[in-house]
Amino acid sequence: MPPDDVDAVFDALADPTRRSVIRLLSEAGPTTATELAGRLPVSRQAVAKHLTTLSEAGLVAGHRSGREVRYELTAAPLSQAMSWMADVGGEWDRRLETLRRHLEAPGRD
Repeated sequence: MPPDDVDAVFDALADPTRRSVIRLLSEAGPTTATELAGRLPVSRQAVAKHLTTLSEAGLVAGHRSGREVRYELTAAPLSQAMSWMADVGGEWDRRLETLRRHLEAPGRD
């Protein structure tokens, strides 16, 4: 995943309301902004803005059904961000293991 894409995902997830939207969508499946607003302490307009940010990061997709737009999660960006974190974590693990071996090497007092 290119760094800009990872940055967009992390930027989108930095807001607690957007994380709540993600959680609600994961529990309820495709949902309208109005339905989400009914379950959150923010207005429908605020939910719509949060959905726009999540959509720009690729985390949700809206599908029109008649007069309403139903939003659903798009899992790929979360999976890619998790993979990026695992790669970074693995690199740190390797560096820390190298440091540990160095510090425990015979002849070091």
